Formats: sequence, structure tokens, C-alpha cells
Amino acid sequence: MATSSFSKIDFAELSERLQSQFRGLDPKDPSVWPAAPRFLVYLLIALAVVGVAWYVWLSDFQTQLDEEVAKETVLRHDYEVKMAKAINLQALKTQREQIRVYVNQLEKQLPSKAEMDALLSDINQAGLGRSLQFELFRPGNVQVRDYYAELPIQVRVTGRYHDMGAFTADVAHLSRIVTLDNLSITPTKEGLLAMDVTARTFRYLDQEEIEAQRKAAAGAKK
Repeated sequence: MATSSFSKIDFAELSERLQSQFRGLDPKDPSVWPAAPRFLVYLLIALAVVGVAWYVWLSDFQTQLDEEVAKETVLRHDYEVKMAKAINLQALKTQREQIRVYVNQLEKQLPSKAEMDALLSDINQAGLGRSLQFELFRPGNVQVRDYYAELPIQVRVTGRYHDMGAFTADVAHLSRIVTLDNLSITPTKEGLLAMDVTARTFRYLDQEEIEAQRKAAAGAKK
């Protein structure tokens, strides 16, 4: 019975009736359109609204996804850096200890304020011991740094070339740190050589100087 009823449907007539509903439509007044065109318009509008909503919804999720991916990249980098530090932690501790020992050794080579006169005497004796004649030995103004004080000394000696070389080597091997800067050698009328040089030595700051440095730094910040 169902097959017989289905065979009685005239699809050609049905198609013609649907097509006729789409003829002569007034685009200015869709409210008077037949049911089929109106239904189709409603369906298209609904699909458009759903599509726009779906796009906006997905765009929001895409933005969140991009942010999370960026966070993951940063966290992964931080993890790798921290992992590398954790792996090398023992080696870094060993290096820090070596540096601390080295710094302590260098600090021991800095004289105190009371030992400066003895150090200046050692420099003078190093020159006299190499048969050099001191024409000038003039300490300059003490230059106070953050953790130490620097004393420049203008020196001019005359003598033979090899004696001057031995003198600079003796200064380099003093138990305290002494550097030689702005060195120049010129001949003299007596057939000898004259060496002009700035010797720089360094010393600890005493407690009063350290406190003065701290106060000056605090005042500069204000």
C-alpha cells in the first residue's frame, strides 16, 4: 500500500509548484512571498548566523590557543635554562669557590694604609738596587674607589737599558700589586737613558673611608 501511494506522487507537478513559488517575487516585501521562498530565506539567515557565531567562537579559542602555545614556548625555555643550571650546579659551586680563593689571594696583595710607606720604600730600593738614579719620585693624590684606594706615583730614573728592564721586573715581583703605566724612555746627554713612568699601587680602604664611601653613595642616590 505504501509503495502504491508513493508511486502516485507526481514529482513533476510538485517541482513545478515549487518553482512557481519562486517566480515574480517582490524583493521589497518578502512578507508576501510564498512559504517555500520564505523558508529558504529563514534557513539561509539561520545558517549565516550560526556560521558567524561559530567563526567568532573558534576565533576566540584560536586566540587562547596561540597564547597558550606562546606560554608553553616560554616555559619550555625557562625549564631548559633551569635544567642546565641544575645539571651544572656542582661545577658552578666549584668555580665560585675557586674565584673566591683567587680574589682572597689578590686582596692579600693589597697593602693597608699603614703599609704604604713600606711599599713606596720597596719601589725606591728596587731602583737603587739596579743602580738607577732617581730624578723624580712624587706620589700623587690618593684616588678612592669603591673598595680600594689607588695611589699614582710619578717616577723618573736614569741609567742603562738593561738595568731599567731589571727594575721593572723587580717591581712586577713585589709582594704587593704595583703597575707601571705611560712608560717612555729617552736618551740623555750623558749617554744614558731616562725612563718616565707612572707607578700605581693600591691599598685597602680603612673603616672610616668605607663609611665615607657608603654615605657618599647614599647621598648620590637621594
